[in-house]
Order: sequence, then C-alpha cells, then structure tokens
Amino acid sequence: MKAAETNFKCRSCSSNNGEIVLDLGIQPLANNLLNKSDLNKPEPKFPLRLAVCKNCWLMQLFDIVPPLKLFSENLYFSSSSETMVEHFRKATERYIKEFNLNKDSFVIEIASNDGYLLKNFVASKIPCLGIEPAQNLAEVAIKQGVPTVVESFCEQYARKLAAEDKQADIIIANNVFDHVPNINDFVEGLKIALKPMGTVILEFPYGIEMIKKTEFDTIYHDHIFYFTLNSLIPVFAQHGLQVYNVERLPIHGGSLRLFIGIPRNHFISDSVKMLLEEEEQEGIKNLEFYERFSKRVQKLKKELVNLIYDLKSKEKKIAAYGASAKGSTLLNYFQLNKSIIDFIADKSVHKQEKFSPGTHIPIVPAEWLIKRKPDFTLLLAWNFVDEILKEQEKYRKQGGKFIIPVPDIKII
Repeated sequence: MKAAETNFKCRSCSSNNGEIVLDLGIQPLANNLLNKSDLNKPEPKFPLRLAVCKNCWLMQLFDIVPPLKLFSENLYFSSSSETMVEHFRKATERYIKEFNLNKDSFVIEIASNDGYLLKNFVASKIPCLGIEPAQNLAEVAIKQGVPTVVESFCEQYARKLAAEDKQADIIIANNVFDHVPNINDFVEGLKIALKPMGTVILEFPYGIEMIKKTEFDTIYHDHIFYFTLNSLIPVFAQHGLQVYNVERLPIHGGSLRLFIGIPRNHFISDSVKMLLEEEEQEGIKNLEFYERFSKRVQKLKKELVNLIYDLKSKEKKIAAYGASAKGSTLLNYFQLNKSIIDFIADKSVHKQEKFSPGTHIPIVPAEWLIKRKPDFTLLLAWNFVDEILKEQEKYRKQGGKFIIPVPDIKII
C-alpha cells in the first residue's frame, strides 16, 4: 500500500487523511459493453484505486467517474437472475407482514431497476414508487405496471416528494447506496423522504466480506463505497438517523441489510453493538487489515493467470461465463483478453452480441457452452455459482469444468 496523494478527501467526513489500499490500474467502465462498431474506437478508461479514510475508516474509490457516463443506460436487469428475484420476493413478503403494510401505506424503492421487487408490492395492492435513473430499465418496469420515474435520488428530489405528500413508510435501496458519489446528499434525502415512524432498508455488499474473501473484483468505477458498519454510523448520525437493526446475508458474496430510522422511534437491536465490536476485533481500524488484502489479491492474480496459461499451453479451450461488472475488473486487471478467452457466455439477451470492456471478448448466449464445448469456463459471476452450476448441468455432464476464481481458486 502507499499513502494517498494530498488531494484525497473522504466523501463522508471530508478528512484528508487517507491511504490507497489497492491499485487496479487504468480500467474501462465495467458496464460499458461494446458493439462491434466500437471495437476500433478509443475506449474511455480511468484509474481504479481503492482508498481508506484513516479518520472514519470508510473504504472508497479514490477516482470518481461522472455519474452521467455510468447510468444513462444500464444493461443489468435484476430479473435476469432467479437468485435475486427469489431473494427479494421473500424480503417483500417479510416487509409487508413486519411493517403491517396495506393500501394506506407508501413504499419507495431507489434504483428500482426493471421492477423486479416493486411488482410484489403492486400485486399486493400496496402503493409504491420506483425511482430509477436508467431510462431503459424504467420503461420495462412501467410496462409491468410498476409506477416508476426516471430520476436519480438526491436531497432535492426528496424535497419534491415531501412537498407532494409522498413520504414513505418504507424506503428500500438494494445495491445502490454504495454507488452514490455524494453520500451525505443521499442520506439527507432519505431523512426527508421518510415518514417520522418510517424505516429505511439498505442492502449492499459488505466491505468486511470483500476484504476477507479477496473479492477484489467487486471494485469497479460505479461501485464507489465499500461499507462497514463502523464507517456508516457517523454518516447517519450526522443526518439525524440511526441504525436500529443489522442483518448479515450470504448474497453477493456477503452483504449487509440495515434498518434505519429516526432515533428514539425504534428499539435498538443488540445486533448493532455486536457487529460494531466484531468489526473492531477484525482490525478495520488498523492498516494491516488492508495490507493483507492487497497481498492476497496479488497472490490470487499470480495463481489464476498461471493456471489459465498452463491450460492454454495444453491446448485447452477456455471460455468465461457471466458478462458482469466484476468480470470486467478481473479480466482487465489479470490481462485475460480475447486471445486467451474464446467467448463469454451470458443468458441476458441484452448483453449478447456485444463485447467485453477493454478485453473485447465476444458475449454469446449461454447455450454456447454446450454448442462449443470449452474444456474450462472461468465463472466471472461467481456470486451466482449455485444457480449457474444448476443451469449448466448438461455442459458439466459433457465434461466441461468451471473455474471458480474467488475467494479461492477451485475447479468444479
């Protein structure tokens, strides 16, 4: 690790005392899939460096890409993953019962994607609103009957909702809080858009799990923060909010679900104190914790690249599965391009016939694994390993093997 430049400024507490944890080099935008006509054009690339603030211990990207370049169109459809759909269907059922939601309630989801979650509230006749910055995703949600506006959530838009008497009993934000550059503006917006007795429910990948499991590929330009509970408590407190319950989830390699409200309006669960203490015992306020992470990433890079090149030297055919953002980070940092990986299979029709950022590997239908029979397939979307192994049972029975890169290299 090396000390961050003097122009480091924490996006939460404004401290200038930061340190770079991991430098992943100059990388393309992970979700910027290319058309064939784009391959000979200059491709935008930006530094990708993870830093930690030594004042509040919030992990964050050192270099920020303007949001407009990231979210005007999004090719990730939440409904394309059965795991995600089922996970949030169960969550919706729970919220309806736990918070006694009915026709007089109001639910807001921030970054509501293609309506994958809110459609469950619509089916239960509970009034709701999706706020989605990507026009293409919002259009899909609207066609499914999910009320959706094309907006980026912020304090200003929250004030508009409050003025229209649209404060929410429940505000849900899944896998978006860590993507928001202005964290204080976002949290202030949550406070404004929430009813006094309401609850904000945030779900996001857990920074501790990322570090411990060497999930470096979850680092990409539109994923700005890597949260721990300790680093978030002061953010919410600054805006008159309090975490009153926290749950750990296995999804996405390890996630947190926070329940947040106005202080004194909710009972504080022991789970909050317990996780804060656990994090301190892990050493999150000690730079050695982050140094070990950096060393593990370098070791993983060496081992995986050696494995791939060894297989290639034996004339084995190698493909990949999952044209995911995390896959882009791994392929570009490990320099595994189209000369090494024959193709990337993906079941999303929105990604097929495009090419991976930076490495320019063609993206093809998932059926190509059976059609082309690669000897080994690098599983880039390892967070959905169980779902993908089940879907690709025929490929495996034909002798195809998957290489799982994270947290430890496994061949299945």
